[in-house]
Amino acid sequence: MTDNTLPPIPAKKYFTIGETSKLCSVKPHVLRYWEQEFDQLSPVKRRGNRRYYQHQDIQTIRQIRTLLYEQGFTISGAKQKLAADRTTPNADKQAPSLLDSIDQKQLLGELEMIYKLLK
Repeated sequence: MTDNTLPPIPAKKYFTIGETSKLCSVKPHVLRYWEQEFDQLSPVKRRGNRRYYQHQDIQTIRQIRTLLYEQGFTISGAKQKLAADRTTPNADKQAPSLLDSIDQKQLLGELEMIYKLLK
């Protein structure tokens, strides 16, 4: 089951481990194991150590599932990929704004001068 075929996440604040399991197509014991392996995954624990997952947790679980089951990452590789994604979340958003601030005519002129000097 790919991310496209997973059910939509309902608009509620907390999900039990059973609900999360169905929403992500991952068995509950796998979710408990992933909690130990992935620091990004930390459900709220209440009454008798019951786990309650939030919307962000569901998205993270789906991302982990995609990395492991569909893209073939190892647990270690998935951890590294998630860590890298978390440390540079705005890099893609910043790049276009940096390009907009560069004066392209001035840059072209400087490159032409450098080219002439190198001839």
